[in-house]
Amino acid sequence: MSDITNSAKDLTQSPVEKAASDKLLFNSAEWDFETLQTVFDAIRDIADNDLGLDYYPNQIEIIASEQMLDAYSSHGMPLMYGHWSFGKTFARESHFYSKGMSALAYEIVINSNPCISFLMEENTMTMQTLVIAHAAFGHNHFFKNNYLFRQWTDADAILDYLDFAKKFIAKCEEEYGYEAVELTLDSAHALMGQGVFRYSRALKLSDEKQRERLRRRLAHERKTFNDLWRTVPALSSLEPPEDDDEDLALNEALSLPEENILYFLEKHSPVLQLWQRELLRIVRTVSQYFYPQKQTKIMNEGCATFVHHYIMNELHRRGQIGDGSLLEFIQSHTGVIFQPDFDDPRYSGFNPYALGFAMMSDIKRICTQPEAEDREWFPDIAGCGDWRGVLKDAWHNYRDESFILQFLSPKLMRDFRLFSLHDEAREPFVEISAIHNERGYRQVRQTLAEMHDVGNLEPNIQVVRADMKGDRTLSLQHMMHKGKPLDQKSAGEVLKHVSQLWGYDVQMIDPENSEEPEKNVAAA
Repeated sequence: MSDITNSAKDLTQSPVEKAASDKLLFNSAEWDFETLQTVFDAIRDIADNDLGLDYYPNQIEIIASEQMLDAYSSHGMPLMYGHWSFGKTFARESHFYSKGMSALAYEIVINSNPCISFLMEENTMTMQTLVIAHAAFGHNHFFKNNYLFRQWTDADAILDYLDFAKKFIAKCEEEYGYEAVELTLDSAHALMGQGVFRYSRALKLSDEKQRERLRRRLAHERKTFNDLWRTVPALSSLEPPEDDDEDLALNEALSLPEENILYFLEKHSPVLQLWQRELLRIVRTVSQYFYPQKQTKIMNEGCATFVHHYIMNELHRRGQIGDGSLLEFIQSHTGVIFQPDFDDPRYSGFNPYALGFAMMSDIKRICTQPEAEDREWFPDIAGCGDWRGVLKDAWHNYRDESFILQFLSPKLMRDFRLFSLHDEAREPFVEISAIHNERGYRQVRQTLAEMHDVGNLEPNIQVVRADMKGDRTLSLQHMMHKGKPLDQKSAGEVLKHVSQLWGYDVQMIDPENSEEPEKNVAAA
């Protein structure tokens, strides 16, 4: 019966329509693995031979909506260790999704080698095509080539390391108790923002030799454990040499000041056991892994969105997807790059997809169809014609802050209707400090770039002194950025969790304030 029906359909099509239909990669919303492979090959042809992308080998996994929710809850990592905060996130997201109050992402992509892209099985074939282009080629290219990811992440080893971390934490829960492990992880998670190196330092994930050494040390610790010596510092190298300035000598021995609080506690806490130090190492390694993503949200999503937009339109131009698929794609794409106005209830700041895609599309316009204004502002790229090369250079060598400073054009500022407000707390009014003129454009661009400066997003709190020869008080100091004070509630939380891991009093030093520094007594 089906063969007769199909034959009848063929008779109603003109030769031109039939030829066009035969050229399509798919004809319905349903997908299968053979069709996915065909679509993947067509996308790869455009990525390789048109855009010239450079990416890790791809691994594509199809998962259900509940698995996508589970991936949501654990930072999108497939081998994440267990923690109550992940379960809390899963319960919340699952409730909102079941009530229709929120939607799920069409995909999650992992910065690893091979690059793993998780696609939802509920996606239509058009959406599977879109997310393969977006994740498997757009994000993948950015992960492999951007300088921050190359400097701070180890794509070859991250999945293997997470597998080790998950097994290690599960073993600690069996041996030392779930509550003890949870208490350490709670404090470590609370300090993740202060658990990264912001400047260059060699990054090396634990290899098998290091893990074997850790296993031997844990076994030795269990055999020789004596609670009488629990609070005695185990690092004899911390004893300062004879010197007129013992504080200075001790600070040098401890390599103070230290910006990475978790690293300092891992190495120098007087009370942490070996397994607890390894937990801190695991948490700070995960935090460091996500550090580049905090600084490249606009560029990363903009790159992936630009790539999927180009590829989907190119597939339609080649006759490989139909008009219906193109309209479905446009509807989804328009929703992704939608930017609510500042007075819209949905407004929560700049949509990184909207700003990133708009800037990259604008770069293409400047390279191919520049106006006189563009030639004045961007003399090096205006009219060069090589928009692919300019975009790849930007994707490789910039982060959000520097990308905005370099490439945000006056035309785009007018399109987004951007202006700058100056608000002084001591003044009863707000001043409009930058409008659409020569000076105003530069100030707006500078202000928007500063909003994406990591120094403005997270406080820089450093360990500046540790009284190892006295009462072991640990001193922290907030390195104020552009006069922005530290939120007192946040400071209290930091002190509480640092004292939990340090085991003794912790104080926050404020160099601008002569009052007694805020202290927090170690938890019992």
